[in-house]
Amino acid sequence: MLKKILIRWAAALVLVFITYNPTNFNFVNWARANYDIQLSVVILLGLVLFVAYAVFVRATLQSIGKIGIGLVVAVIAVLLWVLYDKGLLDPGNATVMTWIGLVGLSFVLGIGLSWSIIRRRISGQLDVRDSDDHDDIDQ
Repeated sequence: MLKKILIRWAAALVLVFITYNPTNFNFVNWARANYDIQLSVVILLGLVLFVAYAVFVRATLQSIGKIGIGLVVAVIAVLLWVLYDKGLLDPGNATVMTWIGLVGLSFVLGIGLSWSIIRRRISGQLDVRDSDDHDDIDQ
């Protein structure tokens, strides 16, 4: 179970980091630098990223909904507050705060993608949407 959850979170992390991160190695910076000479490639890759986000966000909304997203964001926000209170986080450091925000976004998407697995393990019940997934049922 943990392996499946980590794979989904890693996929969300890769998607978020490919799109943007504080380094120069991301889609946003590359697209800004190359849109005039490689417009078709920029549009193609932008659409691929858009489709990936559509799949991730739709799955997240279906599994945990807006309230669940709000709760995950609230937990992350309070965790950051605790780190700030303990002197472990400097909100004035824009680069660190950007990385934290990106990891937080990937965590929200990863939880959304993994929630059916977690709920099935906790409750022992199978979602109707999961009825075609037989690999965990018989084990």
